[in-house]
Amino acid sequence: MNQPLPGASNALTFGIVSIVATLFCCGPFGAIFSFIGLSNAKKAERIYNENPEEYSGLENVKTGKILSYIGIGLSAIMLVLSIVYFGVLIAIFASAANAG
Repeated sequence: MNQPLPGASNALTFGIVSIVATLFCCGPFGAIFSFIGLSNAKKAERIYNENPEEYSGLENVKTGKILSYIGIGLSAIMLVLSIVYFGVLIAIFASAANAG
């Protein structure tokens, strides 16, 4: 009987949380959860590679990795959009201050 892979569910959970946090809450700071998810996935893969016949749940690790990479990508996009947004606001306020 194979036992569940330690850290596999954590990797999956942090991958999901990174996407949700990036889109609905924290913006670019959701990448923190992505990095934690990738770290958990790396540890779980190392454990699995030492004894592959003893563990099950590598699919969760792979899915968690993919979701964490998506979370990092979304965080990068949100960071760029935030910089552009605040840059435009600063430009508008600066031009209004100079005109008046």
